[in-house]
Amino acid sequence: MREISDLPHRLREALVAAHFTYDEVAEVLGPLAHAALGRNETTPGLRRTRGGSPLETLVRLFLLQAPVSLEAAEAALPRLVDRLAVEGLLEQSVGEVAARMDVRPYATDAGAEEGGNLWVVSDLTPGLDGAPQRVGSDYVLGISPASTSLAQLTIRDRVSRSLDLGTGCGVQALHLAAHSSQVVATDVNERALWITRFNAALNWVGHQVEVREGSFFEPVHGETFDLIATNPPFVISPATGERLVYRDSGLPGDRVVEDIVRAAPDLLNPGGWCQILANWAITRGTAWDERIESWLGEDTDAFVVQREILDPAAYVELWLKDSGHHPATGSEHADDYRSRYDTWLSWMEEQGVEGVGFGWINLHKSGGQDPRRELLEWPYDVEQPIAPAIAAWGSAVRAEVGPDSRLLLPADVQQETVGVPGAEDPTAVVLRQQRGLRRARQVDTVTAALVGACDGELALGRLLDAISELLDLDAASTRATYEPIAQELVAEGFLTTT
Repeated sequence: MREISDLPHRLREALVAAHFTYDEVAEVLGPLAHAALGRNETTPGLRRTRGGSPLETLVRLFLLQAPVSLEAAEAALPRLVDRLAVEGLLEQSVGEVAARMDVRPYATDAGAEEGGNLWVVSDLTPGLDGAPQRVGSDYVLGISPASTSLAQLTIRDRVSRSLDLGTGCGVQALHLAAHSSQVVATDVNERALWITRFNAALNWVGHQVEVREGSFFEPVHGETFDLIATNPPFVISPATGERLVYRDSGLPGDRVVEDIVRAAPDLLNPGGWCQILANWAITRGTAWDERIESWLGEDTDAFVVQREILDPAAYVELWLKDSGHHPATGSEHADDYRSRYDTWLSWMEEQGVEGVGFGWINLHKSGGQDPRRELLEWPYDVEQPIAPAIAAWGSAVRAEVGPDSRLLLPADVQQETVGVPGAEDPTAVVLRQQRGLRRARQVDTVTAALVGACDGELALGRLLDAISELLDLDAASTRATYEPIAQELVAEGFLTTT
């Protein structure tokens, strides 16, 4: 593995001097060009960056992948062009400089004064302006919707040791370094590990991030962590043909996710979390949640959320396009595309795959008796970052609710009534959260009355007795029925314990 010199620190100085930050880049590009770049179109951005300032030069060079003059490059990257070319980040020709790697500003939830401005080096974004986008087997993906989703999912409590499993360009390791004393980042791709080390040094966390080469948990055998975050190479495929390491595990189907779910609890310290962004197969004759639950051990709580389902054809098309195999009409590669499509789809049919789920698997080593499980299908909008809601779930499902419990109604929970205008009573009453998962739950009159009365003053048993008297119900039966419902409401975040 190549050594990391002082180059990352010198590059950082140049990026800071040029004001090459997320907010400044967004301002230079403007909304139209910024949105176009998100669609891999560069023309609006090129029109906005003709002024020749160091910031505009860096935007053209790294984000728009346009050659710039040697003079402009040296002005934006003083005394660095030759060094960056030697290390493979740039290439020079007569009078011009072009990017060979992406250097991208990245903003975290922390403000700039708390280290919220980061920079991430990765391989170039393929497919700009419709260009062919085939990538090599050791391609290192940069910031992506998946990496952003995992960053928003990961709990940010202060911890001692964290593991970034399958680090790629190291963006999760950068996040983890902000609240972990030590971060271990692993990958099978040697290029990815070099890039992670470079990014850690570029962002002044090289002393916290240790990179290790190896497959899955092999590099950390016998060690334990407070937090594991992973966006593994989860693409569900027949494991034949060329392998793109950033997305293909080399294992058939969703075996990589199953293996991580089964193995991770042994690497967690008490109270630790493993958070996984993943795909899983929905197979013939087995409900998706039953299949994932069969992977779960008895020593961890688990909160699994299925966010999206794709049918097999749509799934194959998605990933063939991702790897650059989807041809234009009449392309000479059309036969190759159809062959790959047919092979992949045939394999999924043979395996009984009827759909592919995408979502979050959160494992919590709570130390409590009897594992708490919730496997939820929730394709609706949620508050981001969602991590605080995940952490709150971990505590709420362990809360003991009984007749002496004093409960509170969170400020974000609202009640909605549905019914015919003018009717005396609503046909339905719905509780809806405005934050976190933004769950909704239809409730009856007793539950609505209970939730509305939960201000922490009276114990649950006394509240239910008062509601029973008001509605002329049997008090004992009401307690027997609604104390378990109160437990569910706490677990789901509609009520909290004092």
